[in-house]
Amino acid sequence: MGVKKKKEMQITALTICHQDLETLRFLADVEGKNLASLLLYCVQLTDGVSQIHYVKQIVPLLEKADKNGTCDPIIRSCLDILAGIYLSLSVKNPLKKVLASSLNGLPEFFLTEAIQSFTSRLQEELNTTDLYSYRKVIDNISSCMENFDLGRAGVNNLLKNVLHFLQKSLIEISEENRKFAGNRIVQTQLMNDLLVGTRVSVMLVQKIQDIQRIHLKTSNSPTWQSMCGLLSIFTKFLSDDDLLQAIQSTSGLAVILFIKAMFHPPEKIPDLISSLLLHSVDCTSIPDWFLNCCRSLCCTDVSQSTLLFLCQGTLTMLDWQNGSMGLSGEALLLNIVHILFTLSSQIKESTLELFLSRILASWTNSAIHVLKSSSPSLKNSLNGKSSVVGRLLEYVYTHWEHPLDALRHQTKIIFRNILQMHQLTKEKSNSEVSGLAADHFICDLTEGLLRLEWHVKGKYMCLGCLVDYIGIGHILALAKTIPSQILEVMGDQSLVPYASDLLETMFRSHKNHLKSQALDSTWIDEWHETWVSPLLFILCEGNLDQKSYVIDYYLPKLLNCSPESLSYMVKILQTSADAKTGSYNSRGALGALMACLRTARAHGHLQSATDTWRNLVSSARIKQGLIHQHCQVRIDTLGLLCESNRSTEIVSTEEMQWIQFFITYNLNSQSPGVRQQICSLLKKLFCRIQESSQVLYKQEQSRSKHEPENELTKQHPSVSLQQYKNFMSSICSHLFEALFPGSSYPTRFSALTILGSIAEVFPVTEGQVQAVYQLSHDIDVGRFQTLMECFTSTFEEVKILAFDLLMKLPKTVVQFQDSEKLQGLFQAALELSSSTKPYDCVTASYLLNFLIWQDVLPSSLSDSLKTQQTACGDGDKSAIMVERNTLMVIKCLLENLEEEVSQAENSLLQAAASFPLYGRVHCVTGALQRLSLNNLQLVSEWRPVIEKLLLMSYRLSAVVSPVIQSSSPEGLIPMDTDSESASRLQTILNEIQPRDTNDYFTQAKILKEHDSFDLEDLNVSVQNIGASAEVKGKERKTCDVTAQMVLVCCWRSMKEVALLLGTLCQLLPMQSVPESSNGLLTEEQVKEIGDYFKQHLLQSRHRGAFELAYTGFVKLTEILNRCPNVSLQKLPEQWLWNVLEEIKCSDPSSKLCATRRSAGIPFYIQALLASEPKKGKMDLLKITMKELISLAGPTDDSQSTVPQVHALNILRALFRDTRLGENIIPFVADGAKAAILGFTSPVWAVRNSSTLLFSTLITRIFGVKRGKDELSKKNRMTGSEFFSRFPELYPFLLQQLEAVANTVDSDTGELNRHPSMFLLLLVLGRLYPSPMDGTYSALSMAPFIPFIMRCGRSPVYRSREMAARALVPFVMVDEIPTTIRTLLAKLPNCTDQHFRQNHIHGTLLQVFHLLQAFTDSKYRLNTYFQQELADVAVCTRAKLWLAERQNPCLVTRAVYIDILFLLTRCLDKLTKGNQPAVECLGFWEDVRRIISGSELITGFTYTFTVPGLPQYLQSLTKLAITTAAVAAQAGEQAGNIPISFSQLLESSFPEVRLLTLEALLERFSTAALGLGEKGLPPLQRNMGETFLMLAVKENHPECFCKILKILHCMDPSEWLSHMQRCIHLTPKEFLIWTMDIASSERSEVQSVALRLASRVIAHHLQMCEETRDSVAPTLKQWVQLVVSSCGEHLPTESRLAAAEALTSTTPFLLTSPHPVLGLQDTLALWRCVLTLLQSEEQAVRDAATGTVVTAMSQENTCRSTEFAFCQVDASIALTLALAVLCDLLQQWDQLALGLPVLLGWLLGEDADFVVHLENTHQVEDYLFEKAEINFWAETLIFVKYLHEHLLRLLSTSSCRPLSPESLCHLRRTASEQGHLLSQLFRELPPAAEFLKTVEFTRLRIQEERTLACLQLLAFLEGKEREDTPVRRASDSPAEANQFTLAKTETAH
Repeated sequence: MGVKKKKEMQITALTICHQDLETLRFLADVEGKNLASLLLYCVQLTDGVSQIHYVKQIVPLLEKADKNGTCDPIIRSCLDILAGIYLSLSVKNPLKKVLASSLNGLPEFFLTEAIQSFTSRLQEELNTTDLYSYRKVIDNISSCMENFDLGRAGVNNLLKNVLHFLQKSLIEISEENRKFAGNRIVQTQLMNDLLVGTRVSVMLVQKIQDIQRIHLKTSNSPTWQSMCGLLSIFTKFLSDDDLLQAIQSTSGLAVILFIKAMFHPPEKIPDLISSLLLHSVDCTSIPDWFLNCCRSLCCTDVSQSTLLFLCQGTLTMLDWQNGSMGLSGEALLLNIVHILFTLSSQIKESTLELFLSRILASWTNSAIHVLKSSSPSLKNSLNGKSSVVGRLLEYVYTHWEHPLDALRHQTKIIFRNILQMHQLTKEKSNSEVSGLAADHFICDLTEGLLRLEWHVKGKYMCLGCLVDYIGIGHILALAKTIPSQILEVMGDQSLVPYASDLLETMFRSHKNHLKSQALDSTWIDEWHETWVSPLLFILCEGNLDQKSYVIDYYLPKLLNCSPESLSYMVKILQTSADAKTGSYNSRGALGALMACLRTARAHGHLQSATDTWRNLVSSARIKQGLIHQHCQVRIDTLGLLCESNRSTEIVSTEEMQWIQFFITYNLNSQSPGVRQQICSLLKKLFCRIQESSQVLYKQEQSRSKHEPENELTKQHPSVSLQQYKNFMSSICSHLFEALFPGSSYPTRFSALTILGSIAEVFPVTEGQVQAVYQLSHDIDVGRFQTLMECFTSTFEEVKILAFDLLMKLPKTVVQFQDSEKLQGLFQAALELSSSTKPYDCVTASYLLNFLIWQDVLPSSLSDSLKTQQTACGDGDKSAIMVERNTLMVIKCLLENLEEEVSQAENSLLQAAASFPLYGRVHCVTGALQRLSLNNLQLVSEWRPVIEKLLLMSYRLSAVVSPVIQSSSPEGLIPMDTDSESASRLQTILNEIQPRDTNDYFTQAKILKEHDSFDLEDLNVSVQNIGASAEVKGKERKTCDVTAQMVLVCCWRSMKEVALLLGTLCQLLPMQSVPESSNGLLTEEQVKEIGDYFKQHLLQSRHRGAFELAYTGFVKLTEILNRCPNVSLQKLPEQWLWNVLEEIKCSDPSSKLCATRRSAGIPFYIQALLASEPKKGKMDLLKITMKELISLAGPTDDSQSTVPQVHALNILRALFRDTRLGENIIPFVADGAKAAILGFTSPVWAVRNSSTLLFSTLITRIFGVKRGKDELSKKNRMTGSEFFSRFPELYPFLLQQLEAVANTVDSDTGELNRHPSMFLLLLVLGRLYPSPMDGTYSALSMAPFIPFIMRCGRSPVYRSREMAARALVPFVMVDEIPTTIRTLLAKLPNCTDQHFRQNHIHGTLLQVFHLLQAFTDSKYRLNTYFQQELADVAVCTRAKLWLAERQNPCLVTRAVYIDILFLLTRCLDKLTKGNQPAVECLGFWEDVRRIISGSELITGFTYTFTVPGLPQYLQSLTKLAITTAAVAAQAGEQAGNIPISFSQLLESSFPEVRLLTLEALLERFSTAALGLGEKGLPPLQRNMGETFLMLAVKENHPECFCKILKILHCMDPSEWLSHMQRCIHLTPKEFLIWTMDIASSERSEVQSVALRLASRVIAHHLQMCEETRDSVAPTLKQWVQLVVSSCGEHLPTESRLAAAEALTSTTPFLLTSPHPVLGLQDTLALWRCVLTLLQSEEQAVRDAATGTVVTAMSQENTCRSTEFAFCQVDASIALTLALAVLCDLLQQWDQLALGLPVLLGWLLGEDADFVVHLENTHQVEDYLFEKAEINFWAETLIFVKYLHEHLLRLLSTSSCRPLSPESLCHLRRTASEQGHLLSQLFRELPPAAEFLKTVEFTRLRIQEERTLACLQLLAFLEGKEREDTPVRRASDSPAEANQFTLAKTETAH
């Protein structure tokens, strides 16, 4: 919303040669009024913009001279100079166009002279012989032809010369291009020259009229010869695949254009071009000149691209309007389309595919032109039912999902044009027929599109075209619910743009249709019902993603179409806002209301804020929205306040108050998306304040008597400006307060981001510009220190934000007064840079960069460079200062690093333990990255430093590389505890042999069993250690070294070296020649860096090391490919060929790393190929892919498979690389072949790599998996689309599948011959049929079906399953019933003697999956569906024996029962409808008979060793449950039900019980929520006794858990009364039993038991007094159970159960006016609520918030806050809970007893702080142990809220709540803590906030807690203490940032 500054226009000034300048000086008159004077003054100017003004005066001056009627020599000379000026200007210089435009108005009198001047000057240009000046001449010819009369006339005069020049220049440039093959930079320029030359030739022939008469001239004329020469050149270009495709494409245009201009007679041109395209040219009947020029096109086979571009030229250059070419033109049109169809099936290169789609779209445009006046035969050939249109539609259907956006767009154009073509073909032939119903083509097309799944993107596009063509009425008639269907899809981000565009097309069409037919305004109601009602439903009830996308994409379009609908929407939402308040996972009507208002205001549909607040929504609703539990409601409400379509709209006082309220509670959002939105919206608000303040300043300055344009406040501008200042200052104060010690990462991120926005929006002003606010004015020492301390955050984002904010502040703010402090900070940074904690070096880097850029380095460091300071004083002081400081710091770091590397060369262990090397390197890289290295001043100083840096990097790398290149880097140091493991490690240690003075690496040692170890212990416990293994740090204390530490030291060092070298390559200027003064990297150094990367990428085994080396290497290769130095430019290509040769040779001595994934080799080749320029031909990629695919294929040499493994792994990396984009697609088919064939290899390594490659290809072909559904249609493709994109896979897959099927069918059933069955079925299973598939494709999917069916006979269970799934997509939906019946008929009868159960199982699985697909299809509940299902049911009865005991195989019985289960579900739903005749089939009787005769009734003789028993039990139980449920709902007697729920629950098999309990739980849950239609059936209502008895005796954990859940869902009154009779337990005993379970069982059962116990307690407490008293003694145990379930270390489920328990008992235990529990227990429960509100888990916080909402909505508490009955967020729920608790303490009159407990919470007594702190210094740091990272809980926020509420409570309380004794005890405890804190603070080192961050933060937090407690105690004693021991404790600048506790105002 900020105002964008206009970019200043830079124009190069025109200049003239010395001779012309002298001429002008000679001709200029004394008065300076003639043309020569004007031109002289103009050319002497150096500013191009000023020159434009004088150029425009030329023609007016000449018009005055024209009146004299003479053209004197002065004007003639000036015109000649003007011609020279015009031709000297570059083509892109605006002066050229201005001069041409001016000279176009030249008086007619001067035209002849001017044309002569231009002709002579142009002739001079044409005579040039310098090849690199040709481009300028060609550009001049082009400029002369474009809207410049003089230029065109000059070219006309010199036509012969111009043509000759173009011919000559194109030949010479082409030859030069050939010479420079391989030099991409030069070739790119030359090819661009060729492209421009070809385009100019085309333009010349099109625009010069004389060309059209060339055929009348003799063939010996120079012009004719030049034309023939050019035609020959273009023909050659067209066939040259080494040229850019843009050149080939333009040459295609040129060839056809030249033929059109030169061939005679014109009538025969279509026939000639047809024969050329069809390769049927009769060489005897064509002119010799044509044969000579186009011989390669006539007499040889032409490439696909050549043919394609000839078609493009034909369609573009011939005149298709008005049927001017007659029947031959129509024949040519049809020939072209057939050629394009053929090419479509052959071309696979993405760029050519794109060309083809554009040409096909161009063909449809040409066809439309021709059809307007065509013959009837052409109309028949192009009507809707014709084969051409059919194939066009098929092209659309197979390409509308193409990955390329541009290609998908072309399919839309083609489809729209098809509709127009159809309209043109039917206009006359069907003129007597009217109405859409008669147009079968359109009707079939519409119905076919509507039948498609909504995940197909092309469906939206085509439906949009159809709506434009036929209107919305017909579509709504066919699918009335289409708006809701499309809105349902809008939860998928990939479909949202398509869906919203289609909806907009539809509702606009519908609105126009209704308005045109309506007589009054009632039409709007129908429109609202169709389009707005589904929207409101989604906004209130839809899922989060769906609502977000609907609001962002659909709602704005709807309001733009119909702004008046806003009031309708608001009216409906207002009425339901109270009922549907929403929750943490639902926005409710309030959220929908805010979203609508926000969108309306942002798009200008609300005229002012006044309308918004006063008329549409209340202030209370706004506040509710700002703290609503659902994050998006909060965001939408904030958006409503911040966004406005007017950037200068005044922000009202009320809005500012609401924003402050919002910021108080919303900084700590855990969702990154929410944080980003908050920061973005607030930035928009700040921009509004800034821009409206400028308006207010202007109003104030104008001192107008009228009212200011502040319609909200009607107040003086100065008052509004002061409010702005106060508001911004208040916001900043709150944001700085939010950076308190221990604040969470989200809080810090939000606060710093918003502060950064403020600094950006309100920059430091210079001059007279007035600023309403400046952040720097509110920065003091304390706040500055707070920002500095943000560098200690373990999150780098916080460091970055703090650093950027400090950089935005003016230098005057950033100042250190203490040089000792400055020295300490620098020393702290150096110490951190060698810390063993990896994140410390990041802190050091930011500290050093800050010191560098603020020029506050210690003076001692700058002594060595004082001479350079004075030498560079004349330049840009700021830049030189930064450069000098950076150089000093790098030198300092380098000195330290040099010393440490020397020590590491002696002992790597000592380095890893005391000074890991990577930190220094990281700081060097960080300093270099922030410096502009392209314009350094101290180049001579930098060169030795860079050289030293490189040498040091190589030394460091040499020290650590043995570990990284070890075959087992993770196990390098023997940490094992047994001798066998130690001996195995001996070979590793011998292999690497790093340089180390001790013997640690030379012998494996057995270590003690503890986490870390002291090497002195080894000296005692392990023999044969010569030297001392003790490693001593700088302070001579023993260090513990672990294998982990050494490994981290080594791989991080490699990482930092790689990043440093990559940064140096990327940022440093290279020396083009050795003597170059500005370059810092020499050619040799670049080659050394390349060799370094090569070595480590090809030999490292540690993934972290080679991945980061890859990052640096990519930077290097990108630089080399752009380098003008040819030898450097060719390095990547040389490296590529070298490594490919090394891979191919498979030499045993090769150092290539041969791991299972080839380690860094794929990364190396990936870097080399990905950096190849994408605009070129990508030759390296093509050649490499061919090499790799040939290597990846099966080999005869079984001795060495290493090249094959490497090739497969490299291919995988390349197919995964998104940077290669569509360029890799042509190789997908070959890659898939290699993967599938590789899977059959006997070598495991090959099979492993093939599997990985195959997985990558599946993702590359079908897209990234976006859901849990393995076969989601989002990741599938129609068969026609798949095989049209990869036609080579059609015969391959078919052949492979046939081979597999033949193997399966063999008698032996060999398993190992074709293991690729799995991969084949995996691919085929991802295809699906489309209703749009046509009959024009040769790639039919039918041949696959019999082979897939045969694969179902595989002996492998998994293969049979996959074959069944793979079969489904190959069978069209309407063919499924027939296929099912065919499969069922193949099953054996019960009388058959010989059959295989595997075959039966495979067939049944296919039937099951087909039936499942059919029942899920769109045919549901229509007559066809019912009849087909009934027929299938009849067929299943014929093979019913397979489900009975006659079938001995339980696996096949289970599948058959699953099929019956599917049928019962569908038939049950049909029965509820119009009662089809299924009863007569006897189907239900058969099902009952199967259940009655099954083992569920008769008992089991099997054990679990029988294959398939669990599966059979589950299938049988599901069928029994369904049958029982159907019978119960039908009201049948119990005797008619084969088996009851009670019988199922008594089964001895847990599978049966578990399924039954799950079914019952679902029904009871539905009934409990009130979602059931009529509650539970009678048979299920009275089962309480059964569940009680089951609960007592159930042993299976899952079943037991389900029983407890069912009891929890049931009303306790239904089963508690039966308890004593059934299980002989009293209510109290049952409660104790339940709580015992909750105390001892595992988490899930524990959680359910706690919920159940809480529900029983709540039930008893709301009953009579007697019942309440009976459970009272057990409440103490329940309280302890709840308290023990709230620990942060416990599983989420336990804490959720505790929150639910608290919520259910809140009215009886937490907020009851007469507490049932004692005060201590009640406060313990409240403490649980507060603990859960501070949980790191969002779900737990939301559940605890529900407790608070319940608590503050009771009759006695609803006045405690203003948010009773509101759904609030956890952030405000914390303070609301404390408000309610304080209010309750007063109501209970328990303040005296409760206050010490609350003060204890404040002080943190329960944490045993003293012991905790004393132990802090004794604990050794672990390598990866970070500070206490908190993502949500903030101790001091809780302290702040508690302090505020207690202070308010004590202020309002009339009595003195505490006795002097209590006060004295608390005072003594707090004072002791204060003294301890003082002592601990004094023990900390200088700069402790950086060096001892964890301890420092803990002390600061406890300091604030102690201070808060002391302040309250002082208040109770009747006096405020102005000073306390704690105030002096920290004694550091940080105390200026004390957490503000004294403020008593509340946020609400």
